[in-house]
Amino acid sequence: MSSNKPIFSFFVISDIQLTELDVVSQQKLASALQDIHEVDPQLEALIINGDLINNGESKSYEIFKKIMDENPHPEKTYYTIGNHEFFKNDGNNPSIQRFLDFSNLQNVYGDVMINEYPFLFLGTESWGPVGSPTKDSAVLSEQQLCWLEDKVNALKQDNKPVFVFLHQPLPFSTYETDIEYYQNGVIQDKEVRNHLSELKHAFLFAGHSHWDLRNPNMLVEQGTTFVSTGAIYNTWGPDGEGGDTVVNSDGSQGLYVQVFDDSIRITGRDFANKQWIQEFDHKILL
Repeated sequence: MSSNKPIFSFFVISDIQLTELDVVSQQKLASALQDIHEVDPQLEALIINGDLINNGESKSYEIFKKIMDENPHPEKTYYTIGNHEFFKNDGNNPSIQRFLDFSNLQNVYGDVMINEYPFLFLGTESWGPVGSPTKDSAVLSEQQLCWLEDKVNALKQDNKPVFVFLHQPLPFSTYETDIEYYQNGVIQDKEVRNHLSELKHAFLFAGHSHWDLRNPNMLVEQGTTFVSTGAIYNTWGPDGEGGDTVVNSDGSQGLYVQVFDDSIRITGRDFANKQWIQEFDHKILL
């Protein structure tokens, strides 16, 4: 790297799945925030990439906010919506509104500039019903896709990396996203993939799978760099029968991203043990 000091750094976490009665979920969020602050007190931003809560309930959001208020975190903290934000199952609009009220956002998609680098946030606008092909999938409206296309067109002449966040991973991207459950993970996956392919250096961060960052191919470069963000609540892996299962109920992981002028370094963090994940340490040259 051209310098030992990054231009700026940010953390990405996901899948806290907090509820009022699940004290462990609350403790894991607080512990992760504490460890993140100890790792980098000068952290520029934190992105919490979906499944903040487990049941879609307002009370869960209230507790989540209380924990955020009581623990250190960057002023620039951003949220995306996941599938569990819809689990109160009282309709798309009420579920989305509760998320927007919590996150102080106008829509489930949007963008910000951090240190003159673009961050794009995508989010599902529909969920379920149970038993349908779109249950748990990201469903992006034509309006959202047009917005993404416009953003990409405005950015594609720039050499700077573009950081993109969506709770659900694109099928056939990171490890095991070819299994049946994830093949419908993003209904408009081809459109998203095509738009991002126009960018010189796009990074798409996705949660949802809880896959342990020690698995292979949790970061893959397919033109776009696809990155799995682990999970705060527990970590999963293959069940040996073509599906997935919990491999560590105590597991709690996230990503530390350092932005240099000529490269990006993405390192996995084990919050449960307050140590780096040696199997997940990637340097992507720009």
